[in-house]
Amino acid sequence: VQLQASGGGLVQAGGSLRLSCAASGSIFSINGMGWYRQAPGKRRELVAAITSGGITNYADSVKGRFTISRDNAKNTVYLQMNSLKPEDTAVYYCNDPRGPAYRFDWGQGTQVTVSS
Repeated sequence: VQLQASGGGLVQAGGSLRLSCAASGSIFSINGMGWYRQAPGKRRELVAAITSGGITNYADSVKGRFTISRDNAKNTVYLQMNSLKPEDTAVYYCNDPRGPAYRFDWGQGTQVTVSS
């Protein structure tokens, strides 16, 4: 499975962005998916996850501001990010939300920069 994240950019604090992650491979529809982010000098963290059935979970830092969704017909997972803060600045990636043994290659991710 190959994962391609897109939709990042530069936005002012309080603004919104919608990220997309397109996945190749027929297993997408049976996999849970997650959005991760990695800020400079920090470890990569999982911020949102969605099961194959659409159940979602969020990190406390983004709860109420970010929404993860998926379109199995398009093999795509989305992350709607609202009320963005400078601390949301990071490279965002999608991947399996379970442990390292389940993850695919990370790909390049998409840069999100939030200015104050």
